[in-house]
Amino acid sequence: MQRLFSTFANGFPGGGLLLLRLLAGGALISRSVAATSAGAYTAVVFLQIAAGVAGLLILAGLWTPVVGMLAGCVEAWLAATQPGAQSLAIMLAGLAVSLAMIGPGAWSIDAQMYGRKRILPPEP
Repeated sequence: MQRLFSTFANGFPGGGLLLLRLLAGGALISRSVAATSAGAYTAVVFLQIAAGVAGLLILAGLWTPVVGMLAGCVEAWLAATQPGAQSLAIMLAGLAVSLAMIGPGAWSIDAQMYGRKRILPPEP
């Protein structure tokens, strides 16, 4: 996982990545809840549920590169096939793919699991 992005940004840039994750994940979850509460279970609703699960993982910062690309593909598909809500789907696809390319930041589960580890030699 470390090879997918150079570092896990900390400080002010890490806070920006956390904010991006909160906004993208929250919007994906919100759209998923709205689609499931509409009642009609079609293929679009199942795609929205997949995007909502991806939003939960983006919020946590878990498997961000893979989940971000998945959410970006789902939202791009929804933008291409669903008339009416294209601008939000395109924006969410861009946010998800950019998070996949940049990384989750230091305040994420990915950073805790796959971040740089400092190994100290034993004391003589």
